[in-house]
Amino acid sequence: MVEELLVSNANERGATFSADGRWIAYQSDESGRNEIYVRPFPDVDAGRWQVSTTGGTQPVWSPDPDRQELFYTDPAPSLVAVPVRGEGATFAYGNPEVLFDGTACVLRPNSRYYDVSPDGKRFLMIKVHSVGEDGAVPEIIVVENWFEELKTLVPVP
Repeated sequence: MVEELLVSNANERGATFSADGRWIAYQSDESGRNEIYVRPFPDVDAGRWQVSTTGGTQPVWSPDPDRQELFYTDPAPSLVAVPVRGEGATFAYGNPEVLFDGTACVLRPNSRYYDVSPDGKRFLMIKVHSVGEDGAVPEIIVVENWFEELKTLVPVP
């Protein structure tokens, strides 16, 4: 059975659960621009906190429960970290801090092109060497079974 958690006239997307499953972060344009919001789960009507201050998309929680952080991208584009704390029904957050400039990576508003390592200390991002004038991203080629091909090209004596 599918049940809607939140119904509004705004565009909400990119929902992601905290490591403990008690909070949902998402982006919404309810203020007129995309911002990052947090709500409790499963009772999403029990509270709502706007975490970003200058716009935000692509929220990702730190997967490490000891590193209570929420990451998102801002319009600059930059990757931003916000310290968070959720205890009981109370959610608190600190000031957003820019971790690094994202112009060398693909940080676009409607798709997530990054993730956080399990220890919460490293990031995996798609890096673009050049973007066309039309904003097109170069093609990505995925090679499957490359080890078998390597065996044929470099036989083991």
